[in-house]
Amino acid sequence: MRILVTGASGFVGHAVVERLAADPRDLILAASRRPPGLLAKRVEWVQMGDLAAGAAWNESLDDIRVVVHTAARVHVMHDTAADPLAEFRRVNVDGTLALARRAHASGVSRFIFLSSIKVNGEGSQRGRPFRADDPPQPVDPYGLSKLEAERALLALGAQTGMEIVIIRPVLVYGRGVRGNFRSLIEWVRRGVPLPFGGIDNRRSFVALDNLADLIGTCVRHPAASGTWLVSDGDDVSTPELLRRVAGAMSVRLRLMPVPPACLRALGVLAARVDQMERLCGDLQVDIGPARGLLGWVPSISMRDALAVAFAADG
Repeated sequence: MRILVTGASGFVGHAVVERLAADPRDLILAASRRPPGLLAKRVEWVQMGDLAAGAAWNESLDDIRVVVHTAARVHVMHDTAADPLAEFRRVNVDGTLALARRAHASGVSRFIFLSSIKVNGEGSQRGRPFRADDPPQPVDPYGLSKLEAERALLALGAQTGMEIVIIRPVLVYGRGVRGNFRSLIEWVRRGVPLPFGGIDNRRSFVALDNLADLIGTCVRHPAASGTWLVSDGDDVSTPELLRRVAGAMSVRLRLMPVPPACLRALGVLAARVDQMERLCGDLQVDIGPARGLLGWVPSISMRDALAVAFAADG
């Protein structure tokens, strides 16, 4: 089978290419703006244009059976765009739909779209994990653009018969992770005293290997059409996550039991309300449907994934 993976040099896309290339039955076309490093056997690189400008795919989609679309304008912590929603829409909605239409015209039978748990919302209620069929509640331009892309793809699938697979990951971690997770890792590595010892929340995370493995399952599984939430299936509190990271790096963790209400107040004062809520609040997802309907189980535990990703950082 010939499979096209967009965003192949990115954090997730590169891992997906490696996972799919392990199957000797498949030929992978890795689409990115620059070559994604050392290419494995049965992987060919194709240069990808700017999605926002309507990338021309030329012959890249010829004889492709499945498209895995990981390329996107990702969540930006300090967006400087005059109209952030318009920028997200140009890439994540318009660019995605243009690719999907071209894919259908070329005979692609299945389109796998990497969305985001931000479609569901920023936080779940304690004891009630998010489900794929919950009413969407995006609160920022990135999450809204992903929801609009999902809806446009589902409408296209209903019109054309092309199978649409939507995957909404929670925060993805692994070697090379960036953003707030990378900052946490650095604080732990340096032994910085962290004021998170009083937090008692529950959050879902997903190892890069587990996300890539679910995508690999969705490439072939006959029941893959639909929307899937994905995590490690091991929800932890912020302090427990930091303890596991410190254990992986063999460093001492220094936690101070500051009450969450004080942390949230500090977040307001520092204009970092969203970041503080991610540290203090709950966000859990239900991966039961993926387990039951796809027969998928996480391929690596959180402890092992953290050890693989961050042992060298200690």
